[in-house]
Amino acid sequence: MVEDITAIVSTLGFSSPEAFIGLLFLVLAVIGAIVVVVTIRPVLEYYPYTSTNARIRARIGRLFNEKQISEIVEADNLEEVKNYLRGVPAYATYIEEYNLEKALDSQLAETYDLIARIAPKDIKDTFEILLSKWDIRNLKSVIIAKEAGLTAEETMDLLVPFGTLKESHDKFIDAKDITEIINALESTEYAQVLEDALPAYQKTNMILPLEAALDKNYLNNLVKSVANPADDNKSLLQSYIGTIVDSTNLKMILRAKVDGLKFDDLEPYMISSGYQLREWKLKELMESEDVEGILSSLEGTDYSSVLATSVPEYSSTGSITPFESALDENIRKIAKGISHKKPIGIGPIIGFLSRKETEVRNLKIIVRGKTEQGFSNSMIKEMLV
Repeated sequence: MVEDITAIVSTLGFSSPEAFIGLLFLVLAVIGAIVVVVTIRPVLEYYPYTSTNARIRARIGRLFNEKQISEIVEADNLEEVKNYLRGVPAYATYIEEYNLEKALDSQLAETYDLIARIAPKDIKDTFEILLSKWDIRNLKSVIIAKEAGLTAEETMDLLVPFGTLKESHDKFIDAKDITEIINALESTEYAQVLEDALPAYQKTNMILPLEAALDKNYLNNLVKSVANPADDNKSLLQSYIGTIVDSTNLKMILRAKVDGLKFDDLEPYMISSGYQLREWKLKELMESEDVEGILSSLEGTDYSSVLATSVPEYSSTGSITPFESALDENIRKIAKGISHKKPIGIGPIIGFLSRKETEVRNLKIIVRGKTEQGFSNSMIKEMLV
């Protein structure tokens, strides 16, 4: 028997049975290591999300359900809406401190702030940039307030107390004009962004170049933060951010066509590094003769089917609002799909943020419906998203 084994080992080219056994153990060790890596890789991928998702899930349970939204719609007046929200801890503090619009925005901004603080390290940059949308919004509000000659108190009512610039709000309010706002932003990226757009503002006497420059900088930062995803979670985050950027570009192009703007008018405001809509496609879309030409150029992309159902309403009204609503709905569907696809990864974070956006948007619709004359409860319900 021993002689037979020795003969087999010799036939395989080994000098002794011990050499064969040594190689066998080495092969088994390598296979074992591969099995361990393959087995624990998903665990390593999802582990950073464990604590974050536990905190997010607790807040998902506090979002308003359909029954609660319906109860708020049925409120007899604005004061009843306020009283309802006073009974909800997430909104109560802001309702007592600010007007309703600012209170709702503050609660939403607090959600962005929370996620930026608790997001896993690998995706933290993206959510910190998302939080900076409140800096952009506040800067645009201050610029509008300066142009409109609003008082300090009126301007403060427009500012949401979140973002990296919140400690500088008093400086912005005290600034006499756009140049002093830029001076107050020294040492931030926004100073250069606004300074570059200043000549266009001075030439046109319109604030659009300033607002567009801030939006473009924000979206470009978002695109850069999700470039080169290293795993499935980051790929899904890239698709979510990319859809937001594509939708923003498409809204601009559609509105420009309706307003009769040309390629040269629009090009400076576009975000060229889109997701599905790359630079060459954006150029093709911008050079389309009209809205119908844009829709035709979109064939072969996901956005063709997204916008198709809104064509009859556009044809009868000439308004591009149905297209804008369809693009917003598509972003919500993407977020919902990710929440189902990665329930123990990035899914709960994106799903919660999207649902919170929707909740606050619906509350604002209800508030406006109760504030303005002529809106019945059934009409308000039809406007909800």
